[in-house]
Formats: sequence, structure tokens, C-alpha cells
Amino acid sequence: MTMQLDRSPGFGVYIHWPFCAAKCPYCDFNSHVRHQPVDQERFARAFETELATMRARTGPREVTSIFLGGGTPSLMKPETVATVLNAVAKNWTVPDGIEVTLEANPSSVEAERFRGYRAAGVNRVSLGVQALNDKDLRFLGRLHSVEEALHAIGLAREIFPRLSFDLIYARPGQTPAAWQAELEQAIGHAADHLSLYQLTIEEGTPFHALHAAKKFAIPDNDHAADLYALTQEITSAHGLPAYEISNHARPGAESRHNLTYWRYGEYVGVGPGAHGRFVENGHRVVTIAERMPETWANLVEAKGHGVTGGEILTRSEEADEFLLMGLRLAEGIDLSRYEAFSGRGLSSARLSVLQGEGLVAPIGNARLRATPAGMIVLDAVVADLAR
Repeated sequence: MTMQLDRSPGFGVYIHWPFCAAKCPYCDFNSHVRHQPVDQERFARAFETELATMRARTGPREVTSIFLGGGTPSLMKPETVATVLNAVAKNWTVPDGIEVTLEANPSSVEAERFRGYRAAGVNRVSLGVQALNDKDLRFLGRLHSVEEALHAIGLAREIFPRLSFDLIYARPGQTPAAWQAELEQAIGHAADHLSLYQLTIEEGTPFHALHAAKKFAIPDNDHAADLYALTQEITSAHGLPAYEISNHARPGAESRHNLTYWRYGEYVGVGPGAHGRFVENGHRVVTIAERMPETWANLVEAKGHGVTGGEILTRSEEADEFLLMGLRLAEGIDLSRYEAFSGRGLSSARLSVLQGEGLVAPIGNARLRATPAGMIVLDAVVADLAR
């Protein structure tokens, strides 16, 4: 049965490893560079402790996916990964063969370490390749070359049953022809999944300051929309259609963990800066952990967890989040689930306007999806529907 037919939202566990060898100038994730070796044993113990605290809050559950993200989880020792995965299994039911993903950077890839991760239980790797030309890799602040990226892809394909890698497009001066050639080269190396993101300028990053100072320009909206349309066309023609705005897979190879987010399932987030969303005492709660790694570890050691923020969502907030996440998917949303969250159906007047503009389309009587034109302006579509 493919992922598309099994639409259960799932229960995921996200582990955040916050350390990187260098901070990329476009990145606004919670990642930190340390010039002294990280005390991995201390962080592994803190993960074990926080996982146990989360288990006390969620009660017994069956895990559908585990994701080790960052930062750069491929800087973890295989022993650290094994400790964390064993702790997940100690707290919840973890069926054999569920998706266990680890994010890796090509510059921190070693065959021996990859084999260690595989032995620890990782069965899917997501590689941060980002570009397949060296000039743009340097611009993006990446530490690897194209040659190292292709070597890492080859190793991952050999060692892990499943592989995904990321590319960033709509880079300065990138022409449609150049992107098409690069994307087709990437598809030639991809196993079954690609994540393709447009370069965005995030506040608080070095790129934000450089862009404001006009040190570089990114494609305007029309050019970016053309590159997006070209991306959809090429990936579909090669059997990796978009199942979500930025994610492409052969049918059945969709990321189970990311589908849990987009299908508005539940997940526990553990580690510095990690977010979680799960049902506790009949209400969906949000947990947000302390971002600074050492402060987070101190908190965990003092009180069993590093959660410093969060809230209980109202039904209307749940309905809005469900719309925002679910309409990113090609499969769209289940309208009856929206009604269960919001206590009302979507406005038929607004729906007919959006349908008339070619931005949304029904799938039978039970589901609604954004069209390719709607995907490009999805925030506006969701804001309109959620009013």
C-alpha cells in the first residue's frame, strides 16, 4: 500500500541536533557552531531524559516515524544515534521497519559513520546537497564540493534503503536552462525523493543584510514562478511528481515523517529549539524548547525537560493550522476533518470564488486541494478560506 492510500496522520518523534561545522548564510534554523568538541554523552543523556518526560505527557503511542534533524545530525557519533533511537523505543511502541531519517551534510559524510548509522537503525538519509555547481555552493556557504556531494549520494544509495536530497533554486542569475540541466542531473542521481526549495531571504541571516545592501539579487516573483512551473514539469516527466509544494517523490516514497506534519498528525519534539504538537488530556498542545544547546541541557538536568514555551490550541487555531499544512499537499485536505476541528464547513461562497479563479479544486465530494496556480499564492488562499 502506498503512502498516498494510507492517509493516517501518524505520530512522529523529532530529535533536534543543534550543532553545525559552519553556519550557512541563508539559514535561520536553530543551529550553532562550537569550536570545542561537543560533549555528546551529555547530550545523549539529556535526550533520554526529555524523551521520558514526553512519554509521561503523551501516554503510550505507536510511533510511525523518527526524524533526526538539525543542525547537522551527521556530526553525531553512531553511538549517540543508537542511544537516542533506543530511548525512543523504550518509551513508545516502535514497529519494525518504520521510517527513521537522519539529515546529513556531504562534507561530514564518512562511509564508516554511515554504516554505523545504518546499524543503529537509520533507514533513510536526507542529504543537504543544495547545488550541483561549485560556484553556487561557495555562494551558499556550503563546505562541500559537487564531487563530494556526488560521492555522498553514491554512498547513501549503497548503504541506506531510502535517500532524499535537497537543492535550493531561484539563485542569483540562475536561468531556466541552467536550472533544468542541474535538476535533470539531480534526478539522474536521486533514488526516490527530492526536496527542492526556492532561495528565500530570511530576517536575521547574513543573506538578509547582504541582500538589503544590494550585494546580490534573487529572481523576481515572475521569474521565480516560471522556475517553479519548470520544476513541476521536469520532475513529473521523470516520475517524481510533487506531493507537497517543495517535495517530490516516486509514488510510495513520500517522507512519512513530513507527511505527519502536513496531514496535521501528532509529533513530539525533543532537543534544543525543538517544537512538538500532540494531544494531551483531549487538547492539542504546542511545546517549544529552549534554543541555546547548553542552556537546554542545564534545564533538562535540573527539571527533566527543556521546554520553555508552548500553548494549548483552540479548535479554531487547529482548523487554521490544518488548512495551512494540508493544502500544501497534492492530495489536499479531508473536508470532514476540517469541520471536526472548526465546527463548521468552509464558506461555499469563498470556495466558489477561489474555484472560479482556478486556485482550488474539489476532489470528489470529500476533499479539496490547491491547484498549481493556487500553490504559488497558497498563503493568500488559506487566509481567504480561514476567514
